Amino acid sequence: MATRTALITGASRGIGLAIAERLLADGFDITISARDPEKLAAVAERLRERSGRRVVALAGELGDPSAVEAVTQAHHEAYGAMSALVLNAGVGTLGSIGEIPMNRFQKVVDLNLRAPLHYLQQSLPLLRKGAEADEVHGAKVVALASITGVFAEPQLGIYGATKAALSLLIDTLNIEQSASGITGTSIAPAYVDTDMAAWKHGELAPESMIPTSDVAELVGALVAMNRRTLIGQVVMARSGSDGRRA
Repeated sequence: MATRTALITGASRGIGLAIAERLLADGFDITISARDPEKLAAVAERLRERSGRRVVALAGELGDPSAVEAVTQAHHEAYGAMSALVLNAGVGTLGSIGEIPMNRFQKVVDLNLRAPLHYLQQSLPLLRKGAEADEVHGAKVVALASITGVFAEPQLGIYGATKAALSLLIDTLNIEQSASGITGTSIAPAYVDTDMAAWKHGELAPESMIPTSDVAELVGALVAMNRRTLIGQVVMARSGSDGRRA
């Protein structure tokens, strides 16, 4: 079987970096993207040294359509097909339904929904090639959503709405593409111990949050599954909570 390949967005830190490390350990060659070119280049070099595998890195703004196209084109030129697309990059926001500014709403929609859809559209031809080449696994799409897109959370309604829409997008992908070997999963975690959740440290200790390694472990299991298995959405709750809160 040919080497499996993955494209991972938002991979210079946090959940995306943990997923990149896990997939390299599992024998994938990867393409990674993030906003900061210097940081991304340093991360890519470190990943190459540690894994001995191929790592293509291309920085770009998530909200820039030309950057999305450039990243997927770089993956195409490097590998010719795609075994897994990991839609990790996104942005958080706080604000009540009645007060959140519309320009901030639009930014969250653009980065958390429009950009992942664009990545998915650009990647589908490569995912089809990946599915055709791998009769066991097919090709996988994994999208990082949020538990706030499953259970309502105060001040996180706009963020949660975009993540709920992202999960529905993956469900629809499964209806449209799973028969051809492309299957998708949305992962909806509660607070994960990353920089993005640092604002909650006054209420929740970092050690009470989900480790990034557990999210990466789940992604590793999903991409290892047979193409005949479909897992649409997985909710990851924090132990000690009621399972319905971030």
